[in-house]
Amino acid sequence: MPKIDDPFLGPAMFDLRGKQSVRATFKLSQKAIDSIGLVAIHMGIKQKSLFDHIIEDMGALSEIAKTIRIRQFKKIPRRQKTFVLSRKTIDALSAISETYGMPRDALVEYSVKKLESVIMAEKLRHEERKKLHKQMVAHFTAEEAFYKHAIQILGVDDPFCRHFEKTVAMARKTTREVNEFLEKSKILEDF
Repeated sequence: MPKIDDPFLGPAMFDLRGKQSVRATFKLSQKAIDSIGLVAIHMGIKQKSLFDHIIEDMGALSEIAKTIRIRQFKKIPRRQKTFVLSRKTIDALSAISETYGMPRDALVEYSVKKLESVIMAEKLRHEERKKLHKQMVAHFTAEEAFYKHAIQILGVDDPFCRHFEKTVAMARKTTREVNEFLEKSKILEDF
């Protein structure tokens, strides 16, 4: 039996309990579900962390609860979706739900709306990235042409060409990675 003064039974034990994962099912609009998925995938944030960020702030959640128009919320076509959340997030959601007599689904739906401004800003950045990508490709194409020109003059085994080959290989790798990122980001274009 542990001693009462055991340092492992202090507040840290309760902190760990708050990090437990639990499953929760909500009825949300397709736009809300898409927003959660888009931010999680595009920005590389786990959905659980995303929920922690948008829901765990009790003050912000209280403010959201005050703005919800339940009649309008009930008109939104919704479908069930199960998410993994932290115990702390579920507790915050439940507490605000009880305090304001507001369905948890509505609190989640309106909390997710905060992501729309993030998504729209990211959509604008995506357009700028596409423009920069064209410039990058032109730059790397010129670099490849210069490398081939250097080989014709000096030969492939020349130290200058061998060193420059590393630069060209890195440029190819970077181009491939940026292409993959832009391809993954295309999801923003239809939002």
